[in-house]
Amino acid sequence: MALPINISDLVNGQSIEWERLEFKQGWNPEEIVHTMCAFANDINNWGGGYIIVGIAENEGRPVLPPIGLTPESLDKIQGEVLSLAYQLLPNYFPLIQPYVLQEQHILVLWCPAGDNRPYTAPITQGKGTQRAPYIRFGSRSIIAKEDNLRRLQELTARIPFDDRINGKAVIDDLDLGLIQAFLQEVKSDLYEESKQIPFTDLCLNMKIVNGPKEALRPLNVGLLFFSRNPEKYLDRSWIELVIHKDKTGKNFSEKYFKGPIHHQLRAVLDYFKNNVIEEVVEKVSYKAEANRYFNFPYEALEEALSNAVYHKSYEMEKPIEVQIWPDRIEILSFPGPVPPVDAQILKQNKRIVARDYRNRRIGDLLKELHLTEGRGTGFPTIRNAMKENNSPEPVFETDEQSTYFLTLLFANEEKTVAKTAVPFINLDELSYFLNSLSNQASDQDKPNKSKVLEVLNNWNDQASNQAGNQAVQIIESELHDKALAILDIVSEPKKRVEILENLGLSNQTKNREKYLDPLLNLGWIEMTIPEKPTHQDQKYRRSIQGEILYNLVSGIK
Repeated sequence: MALPINISDLVNGQSIEWERLEFKQGWNPEEIVHTMCAFANDINNWGGGYIIVGIAENEGRPVLPPIGLTPESLDKIQGEVLSLAYQLLPNYFPLIQPYVLQEQHILVLWCPAGDNRPYTAPITQGKGTQRAPYIRFGSRSIIAKEDNLRRLQELTARIPFDDRINGKAVIDDLDLGLIQAFLQEVKSDLYEESKQIPFTDLCLNMKIVNGPKEALRPLNVGLLFFSRNPEKYLDRSWIELVIHKDKTGKNFSEKYFKGPIHHQLRAVLDYFKNNVIEEVVEKVSYKAEANRYFNFPYEALEEALSNAVYHKSYEMEKPIEVQIWPDRIEILSFPGPVPPVDAQILKQNKRIVARDYRNRRIGDLLKELHLTEGRGTGFPTIRNAMKENNSPEPVFETDEQSTYFLTLLFANEEKTVAKTAVPFINLDELSYFLNSLSNQASDQDKPNKSKVLEVLNNWNDQASNQAGNQAVQIIESELHDKALAILDIVSEPKKRVEILENLGLSNQTKNREKYLDPLLNLGWIEMTIPEKPTHQDQKYRRSIQGEILYNLVSGIK
């Protein structure tokens, strides 16, 4: 029976980390039984691994095309694998499946993590040989000693929660349609077989059920991926989304995403795409290409949310919480990272690889679906995506007890400015004149109108008209309809209450935030007492940029 994987992705390390793959050019019982033992012991809770016979290796990577096995040797090798399974104590039986890859026969042994750790194997083949527990170290199988042996002994009968039997459910709570959709998406050969074989055999081959054959029960990972309502069996196993309309935290709406966890993940990512992420295309006159960036890069959001789904504890009755604010997105899951990763390590700007993993099976299925990457790649992926988008550095937080994990992704600070900024015809020339004006005027002096007009006179009439028209269109469509009126009002310094009264508005904080703060942030208006924003005599006036902008759109020139 086929395995629930895509064989091409497997061989090329696209769905499984290289440390979990062992390539053998030919049949070598001694080495293979050691690797079977190491994968069964699964000291890092990675989910076991795969032994691929018929493909040579070079420094842990496959040498392709495969050398292959002769067709007549396949049955013999499968029989010998069974005898090797009895050499392990406790006995351990991998799943075996022959494949044809690039017109060559190969044999794949799927060796999932065992339920009865630690396992031991004979050091050499033959009677009376000594036994030892083997573990994976990089892409090699070694004997566990000292600290590694103690770690392995601590894992005795300890099974990660996602790989445990769920006593609340029965096998009929798993949905054949969801299972087949998964197999079809990952392009597993098991998809076609699933249409003919008994449902019980399908679930056993996918390792999503366990127990005696007369009383098989779903594993938690099976319910999370292949049950229509996993929250019935695993409380609060959903994603909560809170959308804040402003920075006060009082005006918000909530959404709940339920169902199979990979469906939840994709639904929230689709929400991000359709309702949160905005692209800015900034046309620049002095170069052919436009500047493009986003308020939040999708790659960072995808990796951060996928990590939360992968690494949260489904044993705890706490959902993943996503808070969307105007200036940031917060993704909170429980508990925190597995030791030795702690708050200090999270602050380091480098790849982090944990020694142990909480959800070995969930991670495998997410990788098969290409919803998350290999171990230790999440933080670099997020940081690189934010950097390439010119966004602020992401923040990863936990507490000393590692009770939570929080990811903070901040909006691109240029996003708001660029969206409302005026695309002057010659940005290089504008920058030069603004700098020269800034050097001539002291911090306390109001910009001299004659100097402003001098700047405008250096532009030809056509360029000024184009810039003015562009400015009006963008200000009215992207900022608010009172921006130009405010620039007119503050031709002389005015207090906030005077400005708002002139606009027919009450002197409230919400009106200041909506109408004055955007112009202040853009540098079009400025405070007369900037070092004391709340001073009782505080007033607002046009800045140099605001003066130029106002003259452009009002046709003074």
